[in-house]
Parts: sequence; C-alpha cells; structure tokens
Amino acid sequence: MAAEAHGEQTGGLAFHPMDQFIVKPFFGDGAVSWYTITNATVWMAVAVLAIFALLVLGTSKRSVIPSRMQSVAELAYGFIYKMVEDICGKEGVKYFPYIMTLFMFIVFSNFLGLLPMAFTPTSHISVTAVMAFAVFFGVTILGFVKNGASFLSLFWVSSAPLALRPVLALIELISYFVRPVSHSIRLAGNMMAGHAVIKVFAGFAALAAIAPFSVLAITAMYGLEVLVSFIQAYVFAILTCVYLKDALHPHH
Repeated sequence: MAAEAHGEQTGGLAFHPMDQFIVKPFFGDGAVSWYTITNATVWMAVAVLAIFALLVLGTSKRSVIPSRMQSVAELAYGFIYKMVEDICGKEGVKYFPYIMTLFMFIVFSNFLGLLPMAFTPTSHISVTAVMAFAVFFGVTILGFVKNGASFLSLFWVSSAPLALRPVLALIELISYFVRPVSHSIRLAGNMMAGHAVIKVFAGFAALAAIAPFSVLAITAMYGLEVLVSFIQAYVFAILTCVYLKDALHPHH
C-alpha cells in the first residue's frame, strides 16, 4: 500500500502484475474458506458452462449441414478421438471421454482467462496439480490392474546392456514419479508467465512516450497467448495419452 501511495504521489508508475493471480472472494471481502465462492471457482464454473453450451446445446439439432457451433464441437471431438486412437490404440479409446474432458476444460479455462478482468484457473498449480495427479494415480492403478506385476517392466530397459539396466531402472523410476510435477508446472507456469508479461506491458501503456510500442507488444502477446493456450491444452492431453499408453502397453 505504501508503494502504491508513493507511486501516485510522485506521478510514477505503480503496477503489480502478479495481483491478477490472487484467489479472493467473488462477493465481498474477507478470508477464503473451503466453502467460499472465489474468482477461481466462478471462472471454472463459467468454463464448464461454456463447454456444456458448445458440446451439448451446440450439437442438439445434429444438422446434416452443421452450424458453426456444431462444426467446432465435431472438430474438437474428432481431433481428440484421433489423438487417443493413434497414441493408445483401439484399447485406449474407452478412456477418450476423460481425456476429452481434460482437454476441453483446460482449453476453455485458458481462452476465457484472456478476457479482460477474467481469472485464469489454470495459472494456479493447485488446479493443474489436481488434474496431473489424477492422471498419474489413474494410469498407475490402471497399469497394475491391467498387467499386474509385469507393469514394472516399464522401468526395466531390456534392450540395454545388463550392467546398465539397474542404473537405467532407477532413472526411469525417478522420471516416472516426476511426471505429475512436470505435467502440472508446465501448464501453470506457461499461463502465469504469459499473463504476467501482458500485465507488465499494459502498465507501461500509461506512459505516453512508449504507449504505441506497449500497445503493439500487448497485441502481439495476446496473439501468442491464444496460440499458447491451445498448445498447452494439447500438450497436457497428449502427455496423458502417452502415460495411458505406458499403462496399457508397458512392454512397448
């Protein structure tokens, strides 16, 4: 508060690019409890409603000549279905609804977070970590249920020289348990970094001398963030498919 007051008094520039990631009550002020409706929960609910509108309401007529919403819904469905089938094989198609749900939630949360005054749930590690650990525990349990103890062959590199196999097994084991960490941090870090940079450029737009350059930079960053928003959802989904393939076919 003192820094803000000092900035206002001296005519300087005072902005805080990380304030946009603060989780706070959506109605009023006060402490955040487990039952509090926050900006994060509201925008997650908005993402769910937007997905429902696209996939359910947008395809309700099932026209032979599809509307724009039906075309987008069918394109998203076909895109994810083909990705699951190509990576996991026919056996993995039964898990398509879960991967489709992950992809749509992430991509809608990312895109909605680009709206002015919006909140991006996927910029928080608490959100991405829940999804990443759900994938991790899910594929691990599935791997043991489907393959039994032979699932452990995933960590044993039989094609390597015998002397190196224990070392490689340890590396593979560590790599496996790091998966949920990298899976969650990649998404949250990219979304947080992009939004913070946009906020910084927006702060500099208040200075008349560099305002034109700042506006151009914001425009460029928004274009980049739209691309990153889709790519990060795609990366999260495709890594989920890769982990699922390991659980279904550990010997490969």
